[in-house]
Amino acid sequence: MSDLLREISDEVAARLGPAQDRLSIERAVLGLFFVGVKLSNGAGGVCATPLKGIPQAVCCPSSAQAMPAPGKLHGRSVGQALEDLHRGGQLRRALAIATLNALVESVWQQDGVPDGVSQNGRDALSALDIQPHHHVVLVGGFPPYMREFIRTEQSFRVLELDPTVLKPEELPYYVPAAQAAQTIPHAHALVVTGTTLINGSLDALLDLARPGTQIALIGPSVPLLPGPFLKRGVAVLGGVRVGDPDALLDCLAEGGSGYHFFGKSAERVTLRAAPPRSGGLPDSTFCSRFH
Repeated sequence: MSDLLREISDEVAARLGPAQDRLSIERAVLGLFFVGVKLSNGAGGVCATPLKGIPQAVCCPSSAQAMPAPGKLHGRSVGQALEDLHRGGQLRRALAIATLNALVESVWQQDGVPDGVSQNGRDALSALDIQPHHHVVLVGGFPPYMREFIRTEQSFRVLELDPTVLKPEELPYYVPAAQAAQTIPHAHALVVTGTTLINGSLDALLDLARPGTQIALIGPSVPLLPGPFLKRGVAVLGGVRVGDPDALLDCLAEGGSGYHFFGKSAERVTLRAAPPRSGGLPDSTFCSRFH
């Protein structure tokens, strides 16, 4: 397990206490685009489906071994599910992260919005203070962001494992993911996809950012528990809260994507670190937005 996921898991366990030990998976769906989980307390969570992490993605023994216990997930304790945060393949880890996100939702339902939180009317990208002279590094292809940066002639690069996901007009900005150590230190702003939690690369990527870099972690896989991210310099979290787990899982079971459930059974949420107070230390207050 990455240090980051371990800290999040430990904080959730501390917040929920013995109640977590009584929780189990009531329902799980491994959809084309997202893995979704509903816990026995009614809380839901999602994570991106790492399709390319399934060996050959065909009906064969190698692919079957990547699946997280089909037919045996109902009633599985959350403790058992979280064990796959540090073992097994990417699909198992995705289910574990979806379970962790459902536990984070349980924390929100139990404790409410963190103290000192005020509403913010900006989305995850615009919550960053990106200036025209800044250089932006995207880890993972974010089509809306790339389109906007190309339109405004913003200096940027895209670190991506699979260049085939980029359109021809986006390829000039492509940098192989293997060149992260040569690319990220030059960023004024670093925008990272939450799928880096699935492939285990996030901790190392954050270590490459130079002091003062504005960092955003974005995607439905992102646990909305800000403390461990703040410690690593992440200023913005963009994630998802599930409002209607059953409707969400029905949608995922039918091949649904974010276009089909955002604004219906789940809502995007942006958390932003408040700017430093004048003459004082940085304030760890976060702002949240449902949109």
